[in-house]
Formats: sequence, C-alpha cells, structure tokens
Amino acid sequence: MHKLSSRMTPLLFIGPAVLLLLVFSILPIFIALGISFTDMNLMGLANWSQVNFTGFENYLALIKDKSFLQAIGNTFFYVIIGVPLAVISSFLIALFLNFVSNWLSTTFRIIYYMPSITNIVAIAVVWGFLYNKEYGLLNYLLSLLHMDAVPWLDDPFIAKISLIILAVWKSNGVSMLIFLAALQSIPNTQYEAADIDGANRWQKLRYITIPSMSFATFFVTVTTLIGWLQFFEEPLVMTDGGPLNGTNSMALFIYQEGFQSNQFGYGAAASFILFAFVITATLIQFKLRKSD
Repeated sequence: MHKLSSRMTPLLFIGPAVLLLLVFSILPIFIALGISFTDMNLMGLANWSQVNFTGFENYLALIKDKSFLQAIGNTFFYVIIGVPLAVISSFLIALFLNFVSNWLSTTFRIIYYMPSITNIVAIAVVWGFLYNKEYGLLNYLLSLLHMDAVPWLDDPFIAKISLIILAVWKSNGVSMLIFLAALQSIPNTQYEAADIDGANRWQKLRYITIPSMSFATFFVTVTTLIGWLQFFEEPLVMTDGGPLNGTNSMALFIYQEGFQSNQFGYGAAASFILFAFVITATLIQFKLRKSD
C-alpha cells in the first residue's frame, strides 16, 4: 500500500498539467489534422452532415495557391533576415549589460524587457505613428536631412523590413535575459587566467565567452526560429498582410482562411504545412548539435 501511494503521489502532481496538455494541445492537433482532409466551413461546423472528406485536395490546392506561396516566401524572408538580427542584437545587449554596474544593468534590463510584455496593439499605435508616411516621426527626421519620405508600410519590400525592425525590437527582451544569465554563469577564474596570459578583450570574447555560451545560443536560436516561422502579430496589426500581400505570413494566411473566410479545412491544411516547416527546421538544428 505504501509503495502504491508513493507511486501515485507524483502522478497526482503532474496529472492536472498532463490533462490540460491533452485536452487543449494534443487533442486539438489531431482534430485539426482530421479537419484538414475535409471541406469544413462555417455551415459544416453547425451541421456536421454537410462536411465532406476531400482527401489531399486542400494540400494540393495550397501548392497551387499563389497567395499561400507568396506567404511562404515572405515567411522565409522574415526568418532569414529576422532571426540573425534578433539573436545577434540580444547577445550584444546582454554583453553590454554584463559590463556595466549593477544598478545600470538592472535599469536597462527593465527597459529592454518591457516591449516583450507590452500589448501588441499599444505597440502598433506607437510604431504606426513612427512609420506614418505623411506625419510620422521617422520621415520628419529624414526631412530635416532634406531626404525624401520613405513609404515604410506602403511598399511591399520596405514594409517587410519595417516589420522585422519592429519584431526584433519587441523580442529582444527575453533572449537578452537568457544570454545575460549565461554570461553571468561563466566562472571569473577563466577571465583571470586569460588576463595573466595577456589576452585582450577580443580574445577573451572569442575564446572564452562565445564558446561558453554555445548552449544558450543554441536554445535562443531554436526558439527564435520557431517564433519567426510563426510570425503573426506584427503583420496582423500593422499591415493586415498588405500591401499587395507583400507582408503576409503563413500564420496570418492560416488566420485569414480559417477565421476570416471560415474555410476551416483549408486553413487547417495550411497550418500543418507550417507545422512541417517548424519541425524540419528544428530537427536540422538538433542534428547539427548532435555531437554536443
């Protein structure tokens, strides 16, 4: 009886969390997978008898859908540009905060972390003012330098860059804290030994700091990559995928098809294509780190 009780106690602690995970995460994934093979829409949701099994038709249609293919291209653009910028900038911020005094570090940690917990709608209002072509602050500063106004959100290419800048600024806080924790965990004895050997700051950064932070860098890169593959909030609130579908992402396309057009089957199929991209990218990174 005592052995049974000792075995059941851990299950009682993890049971509620596992139950919530099954009900709100695992089960919906399998339901969405089933829906992706049907033509379910709003009418089908009200009357299941009107839902028809379509096999792989949704997936085949997505491959031919120019809007979805453009959304894939936009997403890859966000990932290729945004992920390195987000990782490198957060690392540099953490490196700076590690060198300054404690009170200054604490102050700037709060400043850099605040955008990560600020409501995206409030951020959109502020950045919408900054990016406004007619009376925005950025174009006003350019006018002082006698430069032409930049269509920050009106040109497809420039709009993507503008959203990347916003997203990097917003996401730096969390990654910065992870890097800062990794920096502070490096033993001072290593730097003291390097000082005795006559190493300069660049050599200490190259041979001590960066190698010691390899796992933190790996973790931040994986999580950042997954986040950017699911790039959603910024194009939703700033451009709604425009202009000319130029800032639309895969996640926003899924939202538009599934919840605005009420094509649940089509949106579910698109979500599993995105899921395949996320899993593939993650597995590749784990494969590259397999030796560690």
